[in-house]
Amino acid sequence: MAAPPVGAPATDRHSRRLRLWYDPFDPEYCRDLLDRTLGPVARQYFRPRLIGAERLPARGPAILAANHSGNAFPYDAIMLDATLWRADEFAVARKVRSLFEPALTESWWMRPFGIDNFWRRGGGVDMTFDNFERLMQRGDRVLYFPEGVPGIGKGFNRRYQLQPFKTSFVVMAARHGAPVYPISIVNGEWIVPFGYTFRFLDGIMQRVFRVPFLPIPIGLLGVVFPFMWYFAFPAHLVFVVGRPIDVRAMMWREGITDFESPPRAAARRVAERIRVLMQQELDAEVALHGRRPFEVASLWKAVVGGTLSFGRVLPPAWTLTMVRQDRDRHRPAPRNRLLGLLRDWDLLFFYVPFGWPLLSLARRLRRPPYGYRGLHPEERRDVQGQFLWRLVDRPLPPHRQP
Repeated sequence: MAAPPVGAPATDRHSRRLRLWYDPFDPEYCRDLLDRTLGPVARQYFRPRLIGAERLPARGPAILAANHSGNAFPYDAIMLDATLWRADEFAVARKVRSLFEPALTESWWMRPFGIDNFWRRGGGVDMTFDNFERLMQRGDRVLYFPEGVPGIGKGFNRRYQLQPFKTSFVVMAARHGAPVYPISIVNGEWIVPFGYTFRFLDGIMQRVFRVPFLPIPIGLLGVVFPFMWYFAFPAHLVFVVGRPIDVRAMMWREGITDFESPPRAAARRVAERIRVLMQQELDAEVALHGRRPFEVASLWKAVVGGTLSFGRVLPPAWTLTMVRQDRDRHRPAPRNRLLGLLRDWDLLFFYVPFGWPLLSLARRLRRPPYGYRGLHPEERRDVQGQFLWRLVDRPLPPHRQP
């Protein structure tokens, strides 16, 4: 849709609609992130490999359904999202829209390194049924993790065991005739191979702290030293795109012809059939690509041929590089290196025992881009992204086809 002419009256219906459109996806931030910080970590540390990308359609509606790796922190999802965009040559119009659990925006420590509105700035959209519907209507390719939060929190003790699938993607695929492309994530479990979860403990964390799970012992280490919450081993991530699944055909075999509102029981049965199918494919890909989860030879080659010193792509450095990269976009360059270090003094609390309260206090006391002092509560909420984004209230602009 073309923009209104310069000087068009403010009461023009088109102008009012443009003001309602909202898209927090920040391509320039994402490209800068991939150039300076996340990209080197991917190339020299996780070394992601995408197999079968040619199967994916250039446009939607389509659903890319992937397994979670059962770690405390979803590096698997971040790396897959970045790898898919790289495969599309960073074209804005072809950016896959990731659906993420709204719980990941409720507390700032649930966002990567506490970076404000990270998931949406990376192209993500809050996972609600209505949002899913509108993305399908818009013709997007959607990255979806049908295990939900239980997939992230299943822990190393349930590695490669797909948790029960949600049914929303089945309903969406049937309603819009969207193919489902299963993506097997291999070796992601080895990012944190010492994070074990227990359902009774997770229930306590959810009720008391509003945190969906607490992996042991890595979660306890993260409580003591904040930077350990983002710790990761250099697992060689492999993403394998499978053959598309025709959900409508599966519904037909269930005797369902009403694709607009299929019975919930039928949707559950189809979701379970897809889960079994994806489990079989995942097991086969693990047998093929998961024998050497760290690929030490490949890691050494990446280190030697890397563009940055290996110290800067090790997990302890990620907090500093990621947060400073975000802040640098909103502040002038320092006059010297010493001042550059001193102005980020609050980041030292990531490495101080039990530094979480100090980090929270520093954000309250410091002005932007370091904190939130001086911001109105509503402005602070928008900056942090601590709200539920409903597309019915703040719709995306019309989809730009590549």
